Amino acid sequence: MTLFLICWYSILNTAAFFAYGLDKFKAIHNRWRIPEKILLGLAVLGGAPGAFAGSRVFHHKTSRKKIYFTVTNLISLAAHTGILLYFYLS
Repeated sequence: MTLFLICWYSILNTAAFFAYGLDKFKAIHNRWRIPEKILLGLAVLGGAPGAFAGSRVFHHKTSRKKIYFTVTNLISLAAHTGILLYFYLS
């Protein structure tokens, strides 16, 4: 189970980080964007650290109008930290 969780979180965090970067690139170049539900879904499924880092590194969805992105990422980060602590401590 531990190996599965490590792989799960590694893949999702990497995917979330690069998805935020790719979406920012597409926004700058006026191209088709990645849907918001995909970006937030990656965070909710376990990629919150990668999503949060991607939003900061690429300055993606950090305006006050998109505060729900930051809040959703932080809530997801807290929830998945709790899940990891549960499995680590048990």
